[in-house]
Amino acid sequence: MERLKKPMLDWRQIDTVLLDMDGTLLDLHFDNYFWLEHLPERWAAQTGLTVEQAKAQLKAEYDVLMGKLEWYCLDYWANRTGLAITELKREIQHKIRMRDDSPAFLTALRQSGKQVMLVTNAHPDSLSLKIEQTTLASYIDTLVSVHEFGYTKEQQQLWQLLQQKYGFDPERTLFVDDSLPVLRSAQQFGIRHLLAITNPDSQQPARIITEFPAIDNYAVLLDDLTAA
Repeated sequence: MERLKKPMLDWRQIDTVLLDMDGTLLDLHFDNYFWLEHLPERWAAQTGLTVEQAKAQLKAEYDVLMGKLEWYCLDYWANRTGLAITELKREIQHKIRMRDDSPAFLTALRQSGKQVMLVTNAHPDSLSLKIEQTTLASYIDTLVSVHEFGYTKEQQQLWQLLQQKYGFDPERTLFVDDSLPVLRSAQQFGIRHLLAITNPDSQQPARIITEFPAIDNYAVLLDDLTAA
């Protein structure tokens, strides 16, 4: 597939880089498989529903809660399904993996001297599992689950509290995410530099994104980043 055109990022104008986790640094295939396949299968076995019925019911609930803290809360889904969600995730933890292009990009960011933070909507237990299964923590010192603030990245309150705690300048901040609603929220808050990931799930085709600068491989950023 032809690579996307390199977005125009002036790294001299960027002091802080905020990075999403799932789909941005890690392959989203694990999460998609868990929520759309593994959990419905386990829930069907427990309830007597068919797998298709379980998928349909859960998908309807996902759609209602999308963007809210409950959607990302493992405790909520454990209560809702009666299943040990974290343990179910461990059953397929072999699917947790970094994007192939993440290590080189994270290495270059670390060497750049910029403030680099991971900011994820993932529940702390999910974040811990992924830190355990990957080398993310060796690249990024500040790992933030929004659950400590009580809001998601789709909500303006999260950005306000995040800035109050970490003191970044929105005008000199780059935010990278695969979620368009999240990127819109960051834009509304005033984050100046925004970048979308078009291929969050390695098992799905890349999306066409025109609303924000977008890439399918961090390699297109490396020359300018290292030069800056």
